[in-house]
Amino acid sequence: MIKIARSALVLAAIAFSTQSFRSPNPEPLKWYTWEEAVALNKTKPKKIVVDVFTNWCGWCKKMDKGAFSDPAVMAYINENFYPVKLNAEQREEIKFSEETFGFVANDNGRGGIHSLAYALLDGKMGYPTLVYLNEKYERIMISPGFKESPDLMKELRFAAEEIYNKTSWEKYKEGE
Repeated sequence: MIKIARSALVLAAIAFSTQSFRSPNPEPLKWYTWEEAVALNKTKPKKIVVDVFTNWCGWCKKMDKGAFSDPAVMAYINENFYPVKLNAEQREEIKFSEETFGFVANDNGRGGIHSLAYALLDGKMGYPTLVYLNEKYERIMISPGFKESPDLMKELRFAAEEIYNKTSWEKYKEGE
């Protein structure tokens, strides 16, 4: 009986000590709409990272469950960016900079794209694609394709730390 009590105390002590040394979990990513990010940027300017996706994109969903759920990625984005989810096929209009962006149907009437997504991606529609913007909504870079956490962190640092003012993305990604 004493051995069981000691074992229970030891296990409780271990559990308590490991719990107290863990770093706190970062807040989950708060994805904003375009309009929310623009409003927030007026009072507290930050860079914006736009995740252009579609509902049917498997790689988009994998990135949500992977890189965008990584605690280090979440913490870095929360600190340095307003993250925006932009469905490239959404039907709702977006008003920005005295312009209205909306859904444009395909010629056959089946599907289409949102004109803001089209503008951000220079018409090169592929998913997922991240678009990094500075505080003045000037594009820093377009980054197509799925990314694992380390690759995403490298891009986030490139944008947030304004490394793009010193070197190109191609040189930066190969130099580190």
